[in-house]
Amino acid sequence: MQRTSAKSKIQSSRKPLTVAGLMSGTSADGIDVALVRIEPGRGALRLELLAHRAFAFPRPLRAAILAAMNAASISTAELARLNWRLGLAYADALRDTIRDTRIRPDLAGCHGQTIYHQGTPALFAGRRFACTWQLGEPALIAAECRIPVVSNFRPMDMALGGQGAPLVPLFDYVYFAHPKRARVLQNIGGIGNMTVIPAGAPLEKVIAFDTGPGNMVIDALMQKLFGKPYDKDGRTAAKGTPLPHVLIPLLKENFFRQKPPKSAGREQFGDAYAARLLAACRKKSRKPEDAIATATALTAESIWYAFHRWVNPLTRPAAVDVIVSGGGAHNRYLIKALNTLLRNYNCVVLTTDALSLPASAKEAAAFALLAYQTWNHHPGNVPSATGASHPAILGQITYA
Repeated sequence: MQRTSAKSKIQSSRKPLTVAGLMSGTSADGIDVALVRIEPGRGALRLELLAHRAFAFPRPLRAAILAAMNAASISTAELARLNWRLGLAYADALRDTIRDTRIRPDLAGCHGQTIYHQGTPALFAGRRFACTWQLGEPALIAAECRIPVVSNFRPMDMALGGQGAPLVPLFDYVYFAHPKRARVLQNIGGIGNMTVIPAGAPLEKVIAFDTGPGNMVIDALMQKLFGKPYDKDGRTAAKGTPLPHVLIPLLKENFFRQKPPKSAGREQFGDAYAARLLAACRKKSRKPEDAIATATALTAESIWYAFHRWVNPLTRPAAVDVIVSGGGAHNRYLIKALNTLLRNYNCVVLTTDALSLPASAKEAAAFALLAYQTWNHHPGNVPSATGASHPAILGQITYA
């Protein structure tokens, strides 16, 4: 992977750095580590992916993470312990990556594990505010690996009126912007999120938002119905048939119609939502594969709707590359469905692997770039994507 930003006004320092990005997403299945070489240029940044490693969470740790996302089932003491246990897990993952690759980074950026995200203000104790919480004690990473760590990226954007998400658009712009082709970066992790870069556009014209459930509902149903963590290659969905009487009412719900910026998490599309979808499917079909096909169709249709409603008016008449990353990029049934839904929009659907970036490495690489920006006192958010009042330096630095 080697890319240079096109027509970017992004500031950069004069010193190249090797930065580790650590990411664990809403699927809560493990940690991705990306080692990225970042070098400044004339008004641009040059990125090179040096290595990528993935580490699954041990079952007890994943169970604790999922319990933390259900506030009624975990104590304050357990939350504190989970914060430190996650810090140890991130430190182990980074240390093992360093040992395996023999590449020692100068800096690390750790997103942390989101256990709660409320992107829009709500009333609590007499005040209205938005909030977010990512766990993973950065001092443990800094101490274990003896490098400074940037963490807690989301709060400053939210303090400025943004939703604190998505934060990947800066990376998407630096790596993928094209002078003649529109680029739509569709990440399909637990939640789906989309970055839209019109052809030849400056960073200020980029928009990004969450499209709805990615793999989250599919994974929950696979675990309940088949005892498997996910639908490998979309094989189970391919044996079923989407149920339109279930799908159509779901797609009419408010989140999908809401204008960007918008963000989502397990609060909207977690276990309760999956249970509601399953109950609706069981009223129409006794075949469990139909529930998986319906959940997968929900992901595909929500991405299509976002493209049709918010993206197509912005990008036409330019040709559009829809570039998919995240675990969903490996779901052949889902990718086939996207190809079918977008075939009349002058689109090419491909994965980041086709552009020399492993689909599972992109978000970790993005937080390496965000850490680099913070270290050099440069903004990391894109206000047109998050809704913040202005660009901001993100995160907090823990020194080794």
